[in-house]
Amino acid sequence: MVKSMYAAIAGLRSHQSKMDVISNNIANVNTWGFKSRTANFQDAMYQNLTNSTGGNTAEGGNGGVNSSQLGYGVNMGSISTNFTTGSWGYTGDSMNCMLDGTGFFIVGPMQDSVPADALAENNMNLSRVGIFSVDNNGYLVDNSGNYIYGFTEQDADGTWDTDTLQPIRIPVDPDSAGERYNVSTYKIGTDGVITGITVDSKKITIGQIAVATVENPGGLEQTAGYLYTIGENAGNVLAVQTMGTTTGTILSGYLEMSNVDLATEMSNMITTQRGYQANTKVITVTDEMLEQLVNMKR
Repeated sequence: MVKSMYAAIAGLRSHQSKMDVISNNIANVNTWGFKSRTANFQDAMYQNLTNSTGGNTAEGGNGGVNSSQLGYGVNMGSISTNFTTGSWGYTGDSMNCMLDGTGFFIVGPMQDSVPADALAENNMNLSRVGIFSVDNNGYLVDNSGNYIYGFTEQDADGTWDTDTLQPIRIPVDPDSAGERYNVSTYKIGTDGVITGITVDSKKITIGQIAVATVENPGGLEQTAGYLYTIGENAGNVLAVQTMGTTTGTILSGYLEMSNVDLATEMSNMITTQRGYQANTKVITVTDEMLEQLVNMKR
């Protein structure tokens, strides 16, 4: 069978995979915190019809010859993720917040404490979506029930102990019999500090939301429900306080919108469709050539 048929089939397969990526981007155009992805093609293996040879400068020698290579189509090289911050989506809910920067919220199942430099070892997940609430036990959780981790121990001078993380929880009222404060309203500051106003109008500090810095965000692996696991190629992942432009500031009352550019995705869809169409034409033409070859003997 002629090689053009196999090259065209590889082109069809790769363009179909690219269309899958584009369709997923468009499907999530209104998904909070979604990061768009790009399919990257790379040419497939080559067959050397003529090897490259160096020139011979001796008397009677010949000059160098370039190689002649025949390609076998295209493959999907990689799918890269665009981690740029999406637009601000105003919700007005004080318990909704977004990170205007490169950091991630740290969420996960219940653990008493987690070292700030050992998030991956303790199976912590990362998130860009801050749909938070307080559960029946007074813990700060996201809309999937994951606990939100941060700093809960504060020194006398107001500084936070940033060596370990704990699930953020409403503190115990020292004037009660071990009961926790009855908080009526919450406020999340740009530095991630959560304060509350109790039913008797007392202002309390609940904790500070920690933010993870990731050396290589492309090394994160996304799971269902907008959570990321820390892959081996993510590099150093540390839990820190929000520090302005380094990790981003926390905006209360907003959620991060998808960073999908719908105009770009629609134009990519057109070029992908045309590429797929062109490869089907190669198969049609190759089939006609084979038909002519078979019909040479009548």
